[in-house]
Amino acid sequence: MLILLNKPFQVMPQFTDQAGRQTLADYVPVRGVYPAGRLDYDSEGLIVLTDDGRQQAQISNPRYKLQKTYWVQVERIPSNDALLQLRRGIDLKEGRTRPARAALMDAPEVWPRTPPIRERKSVPTCWLTLILTEGRKRQVRRMTAAVGHPTLRLIRYGVGDWTLDGLKPGEWREA
Repeated sequence: MLILLNKPFQVMPQFTDQAGRQTLADYVPVRGVYPAGRLDYDSEGLIVLTDDGRQQAQISNPRYKLQKTYWVQVERIPSNDALLQLRRGIDLKEGRTRPARAALMDAPEVWPRTPPIRERKSVPTCWLTLILTEGRKRQVRRMTAAVGHPTLRLIRYGVGDWTLDGLKPGEWREA
C-alpha cells in the first residue's frame, strides 16, 4: 500500500508524539503504514507512507537518488551566483551536499499558512524550485541560509513522480 498525504504545517511526521502535538495519525486512519523519509514539523507538503519496507528504503535512501521537489519561499531575491552555489552543492558541517536543481519560480497557488510567514515591508520574498536527490536533516533550510536567503516557507511538492496535485492540506489518497 502506498499513501500520499499533504502534511499540514506543524504536524509531526510520525504517528505518535509524547508532547501532544498533531501527528500523521490525526490525518491518516490506516494502520501499518510508515513515512518514507522525513518532512520537518515546520515544513508542509507531500509525505509518502507505505507498508512495504523495501519500497520505504527505495524512497528514502539517498543511494537510490529519488528526486524530491520543493517549493521554497525565501527572503530577498537570490542572485545568479546564489543559484549557482545551490546547483553546485553547499558545504554543510557534515560534508558537501549533492548538486541541486535550483531556479526562481512564480509564486505558486497554494493554501494560506496558519500562522502566516513573518513579513517585513523592507525585505522582499521570492519562491524557488529546488530538486534534491538526498534528504539530510533540514537540508533545504540549511542550503538556502548558506547562500544568504533564509527559508520562510517550505512545501515539498513532489517525490519522484508523485505530486501534491489535487491534495489539500490534511488530505490523502492511495497511489
